[in-house]
Amino acid sequence: MEAEKIFVFDTTLRDGEQVPGCQLNTIEKIEVAKALEALGVDIIEAGFPISSPGDFNSVVEISKEIKTPVICGLTRAVKKDIEVAADALKFAQRPRIHTGIGTSYYHINYKLKSNQKEILERAVEAVKYAKKFVEDVEFYAEDAGRTENEYLARVIEAVIKAGATVVNIPDTTGYTLPDEFGNKIKYLKEHVKGIDRAIISTHCHNDLGMATANTMAGVINGARQVEVTMNGIGERAGNTSLEEVAMIIRSRKHLNLYTDINAKRIFKTSRLVSTLMRMPIQPNKAIVGRNAFAHSSGIHQDGVLKNRENYEIIDPKSVGILESSIVLTARSGRAALKHRVEKLGYKLSNEKLEHLYEEFLNLADKKKDVNDEDLHVLIGKEQRGPRSIELKSLQVVCGKSTHPTATVTLNVYGTCYTESAMGNGPVDAAFTAVKKIIKKKVRLEEFLIQAITRGSNDIGKVHVQVFYKGVMYYGFSASTDIITASVEAFVDALAQIE
Repeated sequence: MEAEKIFVFDTTLRDGEQVPGCQLNTIEKIEVAKALEALGVDIIEAGFPISSPGDFNSVVEISKEIKTPVICGLTRAVKKDIEVAADALKFAQRPRIHTGIGTSYYHINYKLKSNQKEILERAVEAVKYAKKFVEDVEFYAEDAGRTENEYLARVIEAVIKAGATVVNIPDTTGYTLPDEFGNKIKYLKEHVKGIDRAIISTHCHNDLGMATANTMAGVINGARQVEVTMNGIGERAGNTSLEEVAMIIRSRKHLNLYTDINAKRIFKTSRLVSTLMRMPIQPNKAIVGRNAFAHSSGIHQDGVLKNRENYEIIDPKSVGILESSIVLTARSGRAALKHRVEKLGYKLSNEKLEHLYEEFLNLADKKKDVNDEDLHVLIGKEQRGPRSIELKSLQVVCGKSTHPTATVTLNVYGTCYTESAMGNGPVDAAFTAVKKIIKKKVRLEEFLIQAITRGSNDIGKVHVQVFYKGVMYYGFSASTDIITASVEAFVDALAQIE
C-alpha cells in the first residue's frame, strides 16, 4: 500500500509567538518563514491579522516572500476578522483563512455565553463568509478535546457542508489522554457525513506533557494534518513539537506515512527560532536538545562507540547534528576516555591509558564532568609533541571607533607566514587572517570561552570545533589574553588536520 502524506501546518509564527517575551518583528518573522519553507512545511500560519497592525503587516510581507507553502491567517468567527485576514493574504499565492469558534461546554457557557444551536450557526456562517474570499478555508472547533463527540460531529459535518476544506480538532487545554483523543478522531471519521471531503487536523497543547502523543494518536486514527511549532513553543506549556512528530513518522516505517520535512534542516531551524525568540531550548528536549545525543554512562558510551544504534534510534546527522556527544564523567569508561584522548591528538599506550584512567576517575569524582582542558593537564602537553602549525605572533587593533584588524604570523612546517585581515570583531579578524594563511575551507562549528578564575585577570579557556571534509577537529588553549587563547585554540584544531 502506498504511503500517505501527513501535511505539516507550522504555527510557530502565530501560536508560538504568543509566548511572553518571544515576539518577533516583521523582518525576523520573514527570516523564520523562509527557514520553514526550506524545512519543507506545507502550511505556515503567519499570524492573527486583526490582532495588531504589526501582525497584519507581517502576514502581508510573508505572503509576498513565501512561494511554496500555503500562507494562513487566523480569525475568530467574526466577519471583520475574516475581512482583515483576506486583505492581509491578498499577495499570497496559496492563501488560507483559518476561522473557528469554541465548542466545549466551558467555552459555550462561560466564554461565549451562548448555546449549542447558536454556536453551530455562527460556525457555518463564518466558513461561508470566508469562502467568499478564498477557496481554502480551515475551521477550528476550539477546545474540541473537551467537547462531547456527538455535538462536535454535528458541528464538523455542518462546516464541511458549508465549504471547509480542513477541520481542526484542537486539544486546546492539553487535557485529553492519547486514547481519548485518538478515539475522538476515529468517532468523527465514522460519524461525520462527508468527512472524506476535508482533511482532519490536530492541534494539541502540552499542558500535561502529552501533545506529541495525542497528535500521533490522532494521526493513527485518520488525521492527515498536524499543527505544530518548532521546539514545541507556544501558549502555556507549549504546542506539539514539529521535530518530534516529523522524526516519529520518519522512524516508524510501519505507520506507512511520510512528511515533506527535510530532516537535515531541523537542528539549524531549531537554533534559528531559539535565537530570534530568545528562548533557550531545554537540554533534554527530544531531537534538538543539547543532551539529545549525549552519552555519559560508560556502558552507553561503549555501546555507541561500537555501534551507534545500540543506544540511538536516530542518527544525529539525519537532523543536522554532526555527531553524538561523549561526555566524560565519573560514570564514563575506558572506551570513552580513549576516544576523547585520540580526538585531542594523543596516542597513548595501553599502560599509559590505564594510568590516565585512574587519575581521570579521581578528578571526575570531584567534578561534574571532565573537559578537554582537564585532559590536557592530566596527560601533559609535552606528550603531544610539536605541532605542524604554531602561532608565532598576533597583533590586534580594535576599539569603539576602529574597525577591528588583526595581523597574524604562523609557523607552518618551519616557515613563517604573515597575513592581516579585518573582521566583525578582533577574534573574527584574527581567524580570517589565519584562514588566509592556511587556505583550507574549514567551518567553525563551536567557539566556547569560559573563565577559570574570577576577576579582571581571569584565565580564560577556549574550546573550538572545526569541521573539514566530513571530520570534526577540536582545539584548546588557555590564557589571560582571551584573543590570543582564541587564536591558539583555532590553530590547535587546524594543526590536527595535517
